[in-house]
Amino acid sequence: MAISLATRRQFTIGDYRRMREAQILTEDDRVELIDGQIIVMSPIGPFHVGLVIKLTQLLSAALGNTGLVSVQNPIELNQFGEPQPDIAVLRPRDDVYTTALATPEDVLLLIEVSDSSLAYDRDQKLPQYAAAGITEVWLVDAQKLIIEQYTHPFDDQYTQLVKVVRGHRITATTIPILSFTTDQIF
Repeated sequence: MAISLATRRQFTIGDYRRMREAQILTEDDRVELIDGQIIVMSPIGPFHVGLVIKLTQLLSAALGNTGLVSVQNPIELNQFGEPQPDIAVLRPRDDVYTTALATPEDVLLLIEVSDSSLAYDRDQKLPQYAAAGITEVWLVDAQKLIIEQYTHPFDDQYTQLVKVVRGHRITATTIPILSFTTDQIF
């Protein structure tokens, strides 16, 4: 007897947005579109919230008018991906992203704060970011208090990884004015 395997349907960004418009998915649903799949995001705890706030303050103060800090807003990666990273540093745009979502070309630095979602962020989201050509991603490990700095995307992976531990400095390769010690962040 032959076994038939079920196949999954990949949703496009258009499908995903129509589900939101029809209120199949609501603003209260913490979901994002990754590789055509609607993924429920991990709950956010106080330490995660605090790290995002601290990073937002540091980034905003350092950037001035040279970039925009976008917090937990969607990025249109491709026709099957619309993740909501914790923080994205975006190129300034006259419309301040009110007429269209940011795309990979707009992203100068992307930051994911990970506690319970570390494996998912590393194994599922990072390849999507690399494939889309996002040049630099910081994965902030809220449990080990380490920042993983990923640069030089090639296909669906980053070719360079630097792990920055407590007491050391991380400097963005894309925007060198973004340079902080881990003690400022944790």
